[in-house]
Amino acid sequence: MAALTREETEALIQEVLEIYPEKAQKDRAKHLAINDQSLEKANKCITSNRKSLPGVMTIRGCAYAGSKGVVWGPIKDMIHISHGPVGCGQYSRAGRRNYYVGTTGVNTFGTMNFTSDFTEKDIVFGGDKKLAKLIDEIEVLFPLNKGISIQSECPIGLIGDDIEAVSKVKTKEHGKTIVPVRCEGFRGVSQSLGHHIANDAIRDWVLEKRDGDDSFQTTPYDVAVIGDYNIGGDAWASRTLLEEMGLRVVAQWSGDGTIAEIENTPKVKLNLIHCYRSMNYIARHMEEKYSIPWIEYNFFGPTKIAESLRRIASYFDDNIKEGAERVIKRYEAEFTAVIEKYKPRLQGKKVMLYIGGLRPRHVIGAYEDLGMEVVGTGYEFAHNDDYDRTIKEMGNATLLYDDVTGYEFEEFVKKIKPDLIGSGVKEKYIFQKMGVPFRQMHSWDYSGPYHGYDGFAIFARDMDMTLNNPCWKNIRAPWKTQDAGDEAVKAVA
Repeated sequence: MAALTREETEALIQEVLEIYPEKAQKDRAKHLAINDQSLEKANKCITSNRKSLPGVMTIRGCAYAGSKGVVWGPIKDMIHISHGPVGCGQYSRAGRRNYYVGTTGVNTFGTMNFTSDFTEKDIVFGGDKKLAKLIDEIEVLFPLNKGISIQSECPIGLIGDDIEAVSKVKTKEHGKTIVPVRCEGFRGVSQSLGHHIANDAIRDWVLEKRDGDDSFQTTPYDVAVIGDYNIGGDAWASRTLLEEMGLRVVAQWSGDGTIAEIENTPKVKLNLIHCYRSMNYIARHMEEKYSIPWIEYNFFGPTKIAESLRRIASYFDDNIKEGAERVIKRYEAEFTAVIEKYKPRLQGKKVMLYIGGLRPRHVIGAYEDLGMEVVGTGYEFAHNDDYDRTIKEMGNATLLYDDVTGYEFEEFVKKIKPDLIGSGVKEKYIFQKMGVPFRQMHSWDYSGPYHGYDGFAIFARDMDMTLNNPCWKNIRAPWKTQDAGDEAVKAVA
């Protein structure tokens, strides 16, 4: 199907909104928009970072998910206690494929579930003593841990456990960093507040402890990778390119990262942010306190990789600038071959995205390198500055949808009829049953990495493998079935 005109897109939005009661209709209308590249600020066309409407099928997570599941959880040599009932910790354990190097249970703990396992008794009498005992047991059973974070679940904020006091006492007893994180799930409108709370906890309980420590030997080329969670090995792919151009990656936040790397970050010359939404807070803090500049980079697809490498190099001397050009030249034959192989099979295919973090805009360039077109995109938990960065990446009259409901997304897909959808696991099986090729773009559908030039080859292969799989010939989408039924009725008439 050809791309919709502006008028057709506006009509589609109005058609989808009609099912809602009047009050809900007015609210949801603010979150559905037609992209306009002429705008400088997205708040002129779309609203974001607001509470989801009760009764709609939102796809968001909670503040606990943003802190434990995203920011803190991948720090591999720390133990992260899910303080509260067992379910939250178990559900958030090992789900995002944050790859790391180490021996699980000895010096790395990312895929393990540590919980205070609240019962009704703990809700009534409080869990401070239980938490203190748990920390003591951890020190006996896992002595090689380098620190502990306490990730508060909903009941902790309701009953008033003093996790800060416990942290201070146990830090003195054990001589290790113990960080209380007030990320109770009910706080905020989505996981986004959890990111912010986690960043603030790092600022207050980790970074300041190393102020004035000059034991770490620096170089003029030190950088930190911020907001890369090494899903499927992404951070390793990014680090390879940065080191090949002559930079030294001091820290990875937080995929395959350590507490020592985080503590050393205030010594770097430049912070490189991949996931702006989850980590811009700590980058802004380091800019204000330590005068460390930061930039956002994009390592999806050769076009954006080259742009990012050159922009990063612009902060350094000619040696690094030459290194960037050398890296781009080195991989040119490789990514050219990938495009020549897959572009004829993917050219002109239309994609709709609905993801979290940075991906609704960052992956657009990679699809375009393969000749594909993104005709709709949206975020689960974006703020307006995310959409500011998105409107220039999307074509005019394409769809923008914030915190899209399950109903809205399905109706948009039925009308636009994309060739491919990239979204999360909650949407995956719905659209596959509708006969629409689908990629799980939160954790790469158990594939990856997708970052870097080597990752682009995997990305292209996966898109082709999904879109051109012969299985889709055996599944009829509902609108195709309906069309066939209408034609049969007309023939009888």
